[in-house]
Amino acid sequence: MTNLLEFKNVCKNFGEKQILKNINLEIKPNKIIGVIGQNGSGKTSMFKLINDLFTISSGEILFLGKPISVESKKQISYLPERTYFDKNTTVLEALKIFETFYEDFDRQKAERLLKDLDLDINSSMEKMSKGMKEKVQLVLVMSRHAKLYILDEPLGGVDPATRDYILDTILKNFEDDATLLISTHMIADIERILDEVIIIDKGEILLHENADELRQRENKSIDEYFRGLVYGKKSY
Repeated sequence: MTNLLEFKNVCKNFGEKQILKNINLEIKPNKIIGVIGQNGSGKTSMFKLINDLFTISSGEILFLGKPISVESKKQISYLPERTYFDKNTTVLEALKIFETFYEDFDRQKAERLLKDLDLDINSSMEKMSKGMKEKVQLVLVMSRHAKLYILDEPLGGVDPATRDYILDTILKNFEDDATLLISTHMIADIERILDEVIIIDKGEILLHENADELRQRENKSIDEYFRGLVYGKKSY
């Protein structure tokens, strides 16, 4: 099976500080992959490199066998960790922005998801809670017909009762042959949907493995395994 995404000896430096160290990964199509690590471990930097928002210091990232470019970005749908819309932007205006910028954006799908999540299309971002803004951005991202979806902390601002609903929304609304990369601190909440898990610490990949095989081999949840691997006996 051809790789959807491939990292080859990728390094990222900011001045003298090395953020990512010789990252090698092969990501296949049709997978849901959890990218797990502490704050500052390099997760967001990886995602920004895939989206061509950072410049690689050395190495290479390939998408469908070709270097990351404007063309690859047309097939990658990215939810960043922070809200990027102006506070005066309405949901309707956000829909129009996505419709203008992305040929694969499905307006009808977005409107249906907004209704399902009880979000008012005429509301402005200024009047929304952090969780509501995150829901809007998630709807926009999941309403594209992309090959790769990248979600950076999509559950951070929502209440526990809403998390399962959002995960189900994600599962039902990404393309059948696509791949989803999702990072979160709430590992226990996403375990059930993962095909694979990537653990990154201090800019290095510690593990990339099938989620079920990892649980069976270690006889513990991914959350428990991660805590033991990265934190040892310390709590967090």
